[in-house]
Amino acid sequence: MRHTPRYLMTDPEQVKALIRHHPWATFVSHTPDGLVASHYPVLLDEQTDDIVVLSHFGRPDDELHGLGQHEMLVIIQGPHDYVSSSWYAPGDLVPTWNHVTAHLYGTPEILSDEANYAMLAQLTDHFEQGHPHGRSLAEDEAGTRRIAKGTVGLRLHVTRFDARAKLSQNKPAEVRDGIAAHLDAHNAPLAEAMRAVDVSG
Repeated sequence: MRHTPRYLMTDPEQVKALIRHHPWATFVSHTPDGLVASHYPVLLDEQTDDIVVLSHFGRPDDELHGLGQHEMLVIIQGPHDYVSSSWYAPGDLVPTWNHVTAHLYGTPEILSDEANYAMLAQLTDHFEQGHPHGRSLAEDEAGTRRIAKGTVGLRLHVTRFDARAKLSQNKPAEVRDGIAAHLDAHNAPLAEAMRAVDVSG
């Protein structure tokens, strides 16, 4: 990503929060056959102070990526949206796109079949907990274990990250307030992120 110091996110806790709230990730690998990308949900491992994500690949994506054989890039995309120059003062004509994005790097560890099933159960419970009458893999363990054989679980310890919160920090406070007010109607998470970002630096 473009290196603009005012947009850098360097606090691992901010990156963790981004993963928690935006768990749909893009996995990118550089393979002998070229670049490969896949999309899967991720779960933050809360048992460690480091940034560690848990996920799974459907077969044969694991082979296409050479999963576990090299470093890969995991992209977490937070709230984002177009910012119209019509929201600026007259004469300020260049629009932009505000976003919160993290690039995570690490070499995934392949989980055993048992650890994969436990992770899938945890992943399912995590996303089902907010639904009335949420379901659990344990309701049919034999059946869900058969289905789980079509997946490969992974644990990725993030060794480095490159994250940005580009949220109009280059604009005066009154312009930022106006942009956030426009976004309130259709992109409240981005408006909230704009109001929360530290612009003192």
